[in-house]
Amino acid sequence: MSPNESLAAAAADVRKYAWYRELNGYHWFVLSVASMGWMFDTMAQQLFNLARKPAIRELLGGGASNAVVDKQAAWATAIFMVGWAIGGVYFGVLGDRLGRAKTMMITILSYTVFTGLSVLSTGVWDFNVYRFLCGLGVGGQFGIGVALVAEVVPARARPYALGLVQASSAVGNMIAALTGIVLGQMESSGAITGAWRYMFLAGAVPAPLALVVFKKLKEPEQWLKARSEKKKLGSYAELFSDPRWRRNSIVGFLLGFAGIVGLWGIGFFSYDLFRPVLERTFRAQGFTGATLAGKTTTWIGVTSLLQNLGCFFGVYAFTYLTHYTGRVKAFAISFVAAMGMTAYTFWNLKQISDIFWMIPLMGFAQLSLFGGYAIYFAELFPTRLRSTGTSFCYNVGRFAAATGPFTLGYLTSDVFGGYPEPMRYAGVTMCLVFLVGLAALPFAPETKDKPLPE
Repeated sequence: MSPNESLAAAAADVRKYAWYRELNGYHWFVLSVASMGWMFDTMAQQLFNLARKPAIRELLGGGASNAVVDKQAAWATAIFMVGWAIGGVYFGVLGDRLGRAKTMMITILSYTVFTGLSVLSTGVWDFNVYRFLCGLGVGGQFGIGVALVAEVVPARARPYALGLVQASSAVGNMIAALTGIVLGQMESSGAITGAWRYMFLAGAVPAPLALVVFKKLKEPEQWLKARSEKKKLGSYAELFSDPRWRRNSIVGFLLGFAGIVGLWGIGFFSYDLFRPVLERTFRAQGFTGATLAGKTTTWIGVTSLLQNLGCFFGVYAFTYLTHYTGRVKAFAISFVAAMGMTAYTFWNLKQISDIFWMIPLMGFAQLSLFGGYAIYFAELFPTRLRSTGTSFCYNVGRFAAATGPFTLGYLTSDVFGGYPEPMRYAGVTMCLVFLVGLAALPFAPETKDKPLPE
């Protein structure tokens, strides 16, 4: 082949995989709305992670011990995740029965309004009520957005578009991190007190997006066709009575369970692992009181920013990896990477400089799995069950994952309590959960280059 022919072939190959060229104006609108809905959803999640400890400490009063604060923070996380799981189950069915657009509007209103209302908390009990109600909306958003994009964009562009939706979650987390950094600086300077309340207030800002959804978004033609054919929409009975959908549901659940526990039971507790390192460092530098709290909040925000920068590229790495390897092999590589890098980080992160490379790599490895969830789960189910099945796989695992913080706490306080820095041993032990995902892969159907099932 001549040089000119080689260049022409290369150019043709680029055009072949320039997936975005297949999207028209409405495709871009749908992709933008779904991405923003999920981005603001994850912003609400991450604001909670950043504000969890300071909020609990203030609401319990200054005399609460670290052990009590840790326990209540674990309860708050578990309650949030139970609400998330229930919301996923309920809104997944509603998305198939009521429609993607209408259900998306309801979920956006739910997670933004109740995030904002968390500002009004006067005690741990009402704080947890708001967390539960916010969790309902948070849980519903993913399955609806994924089903909507999968059914609207052209088939060849689908995995890349879904990868973009999931990558927007990292952007939402980074917005939350930047919010935490700014508010931490303001608290450190004395301009504000109780930065955590302002974090939750920021989470209410995206509520007007629901109005855009209500006015402009249309239901996908595939869903309208399924409804006109009088098919039974959004049925868990049908999901589990049909052998094919039952197998796909169980496999998807196990894949989702492993990654969700890995992220919410281990990965997002890297902030709590790193917090004592920060506090020791800043106390040695002479900082105390509000200044110490503000600097710590700022650096926790930096840690979150770095972790989610890695997350963004991890999601897109899976998107392109699966183009060459297929879905199943890409998941296998990602589970091994997530297990190895998470264990390495929990064992070795001991000084501030470590966050600049360990934390991004851990985020990269863990969120590559979530890029796979966005692409793969939508390909496992027919239109009439797509929102239901996707939400089941992505969210029901959170019932079990809600025990993750308690398991981590049990390992930290009881099993490894006599060791120095027991959280390191607990985090490394919990990384075994990624083996659950690996064990499910032999039963996972390969969906690459196949049409959506009907």
